[in-house]
Amino acid sequence: MKISTKGRYALRLMLDLAEHRNDGFVSLKEIAERQNISKKYLEQIIPMLNSPDLLQTNRGFQGGYRLAQSPENYTVGMILRLTEGSLAPVSCLAQQPNTCERADNCTTLHVWEGLNKVINDYLNSITLQDIIDRQREDYSNNYII
Repeated sequence: MKISTKGRYALRLMLDLAEHRNDGFVSLKEIAERQNISKKYLEQIIPMLNSPDLLQTNRGFQGGYRLAQSPENYTVGMILRLTEGSLAPVSCLAQQPNTCERADNCTTLHVWEGLNKVINDYLNSITLQDIIDRQREDYSNNYII
């Protein structure tokens, strides 16, 4: 499994919105400048994330996007699944139930199921708020004299 640029940028977009959640609606132009990502690329990503339970939108002069919920309600796994599709390490686990004709006789299936579980458990355990808190902690421990 390899996370694409789209998935990585979607996570950065959502983190930017989380970090600026008290600023009201945030334009894609502002996010693009802060994150050094093309606005056109963000425009391709935003439709994947644009649902009422994830983002609120506002058109017009003060338009933009903001999180519909608190940052602790968004997991990395949730965001990556929206942009990447399945996070399964092998194609047969991308669909449930597993319809692979070899599933009943596959000697390595348990290996891939275990890896799939580890990937999903890990990514589902990290929230946007966890990342923000970690970043603040890292900055506060970086003393410069």
